[in-house]
Amino acid sequence: MSLKELQLPPLLHYESLSVSRGSQRHITNGISRSKFIKTNAGETSGTLSSWPAEVTNQIVQKPGGIKHHGSLTKPRFLEQLESHLKRELEALDTHGIKVQELRLQVFQEVFGYLIEEFKTYKPIFSAIKNEYDVTLAHLREQIRDLLPLRAKLVLVSEQCEKRILDQRVQERDELRALKRECQRLHCVIESMRGQQTALQIQVDHLKEDLATQYQLYRDERDARKLLITRISTMTSTQDTEHDDNNEEDESEDPVVVKMALQVCREDLTKVQVELNRLQAEYSDVVPRRDWDNLNHMHEETLIKLETLQTDFDQLKSEYDTLLEVHRQSAPAVLHSNQSVLQHGSDNKHIVTTPRPNWEQCSDILGGSERCKELFEGQSSQKRLEILLQQMNGQNEFFTGLGTSSDVPIYLQYEGKLKNLKLKKADVVRVIKDIWREKTSENEKNDDSRDLQMFLHSYLVEHYKDKAGEWAYSLMESIQNNLEDYLICLFNDILIGKVDESIYHGQTQLLSHLLKVLIQSDTTQCGSLTVLEFSDALKKAFPLKDQDIEELLAVAQTELKSNGVRIAYQTLYTEDTDGRHKEFLSLVKKQATAERLQYISELRMQLEGKREVDAEHLRTAFKTIDPSLDSETLDWNLGVAFQTKEGELRAQALNTEVVLQRLSVANVKRAGPK
Repeated sequence: MSLKELQLPPLLHYESLSVSRGSQRHITNGISRSKFIKTNAGETSGTLSSWPAEVTNQIVQKPGGIKHHGSLTKPRFLEQLESHLKRELEALDTHGIKVQELRLQVFQEVFGYLIEEFKTYKPIFSAIKNEYDVTLAHLREQIRDLLPLRAKLVLVSEQCEKRILDQRVQERDELRALKRECQRLHCVIESMRGQQTALQIQVDHLKEDLATQYQLYRDERDARKLLITRISTMTSTQDTEHDDNNEEDESEDPVVVKMALQVCREDLTKVQVELNRLQAEYSDVVPRRDWDNLNHMHEETLIKLETLQTDFDQLKSEYDTLLEVHRQSAPAVLHSNQSVLQHGSDNKHIVTTPRPNWEQCSDILGGSERCKELFEGQSSQKRLEILLQQMNGQNEFFTGLGTSSDVPIYLQYEGKLKNLKLKKADVVRVIKDIWREKTSENEKNDDSRDLQMFLHSYLVEHYKDKAGEWAYSLMESIQNNLEDYLICLFNDILIGKVDESIYHGQTQLLSHLLKVLIQSDTTQCGSLTVLEFSDALKKAFPLKDQDIEELLAVAQTELKSNGVRIAYQTLYTEDTDGRHKEFLSLVKKQATAERLQYISELRMQLEGKREVDAEHLRTAFKTIDPSLDSETLDWNLGVAFQTKEGELRAQALNTEVVLQRLSVANVKRAGPK
């Protein structure tokens, strides 16, 4: 490369570039640099050698054709570029914000100058420079986009650090609390161990004292037995030896006889004292045999009294019914007697004919009990008249009572309604289905509907357009079968005579008993021994005492048990009419008696008060039943004052009204007296 290729104009061009950027410093440096290059360029001429310069044993062509061996120096153009680069870099402010960009700008300018000087390689150098510029611009754009993310990253990092520190502080506090709790529990354990050790020492001392006392009692018992034996021996031999030893007694030593007499007197005194003590201690004690006999007689007397009372009530009810029937049917009976007198021969013929099976008419007359009640003591002619009268009384259609407010909602229908003539089995089935759905609704909803509203919705839902026919037919069948306990209870609850809690209480009572019996059946064979059955009854009814024996006896009688095992599952079977048998009926009967006894005790507690408020009634309940919990007590008060549990006011009601409301609800004792 010749020296002509290294001309000054590129430096002047560089100067112009610097002026275009508006930098006074670059202009000054450019002018001085151009002067320096011009001066040096004028001194240099000839051929420019290749680089690197530090090459030994090379032949360098000098001007004039002289060859020279030795090391070569840097090209002057390179030295100018390096010195210019050095001055520019030294002139930069190294403490500036964008020092690196300024340095890059200096290098770009030097590289541009180099590109302008080497015309041959300018295209490739320009392409390289452009590619670098594009890449730098792209990288600057990426950096510009990443700067907010960097700030956000710093912020997130600070938040994470803060959260970590807070978590560590919280964990530290929790660890301290757990350590303190652990230390406290260790102290409690040590204290309990100390108490256990002290109690064990007391138990050991008590065992030793008990063993000592037991040994003393055994010695005392043995001494008493020996004394009784000696007294018996002396008494039995005294008379027989008296005559035989008269002569020997005369010859015995008087001192020995005196000592023996003194010992006998001391023994007699001890025996007399013990006898007096026993008489004083057991003077008022009744022998166990007499007590058992009297207790058994008392239980039998109570059972007979209850039976007689029940029979009396039933007879009184039957008497009132018969009296009413007699008043209504007196004209018809008179006409019937005249007809019988006129046709005597026909009556004789009827008497001699075979008697019909009147039990087949039980469904028409409202059950076997009512059939037996109407036909008992009546002739066949009279029974036929009663049957015809009952059949004529069952109309084919009912007349609706209307939709006025005084008519129950389930009977609010108008017009003619067909009589479905439901049988007792149908009535029992419908009532059980009603109770099943009513119980399910009560479990789902806190605010349950009364039975009248539920019966109306039940009939509408199940029988739709025929709901009125079913309502009137069901009510008529219920009235004809009131001797059945389930039907009678449903009717009493429906008309408001008895609270609905009575039915649910009995159901829960029987379910609880069955659950206890199943739990006691460890072998899962469906039966229990008599002892296991008795223990299960005591567990299910902890407040019962004498009634347990009665339940056990009735269960054995009902199952005709052989006295070994009782098949408790059989006790829960029902008869053809859907009624419970003797055992479960007795359970419900005892529950009713206990509930009425509980109300009687409450009546005695409130005796002398014409009116009572919620606080006085609460105090009375707590007095007769200290084990009563607050929730049950609030429910009892809600029943008594016909309000919700949380809306009791300081109002006073008549005591008899309160007791009447409690007597028809499931109010029972919670614990022992």
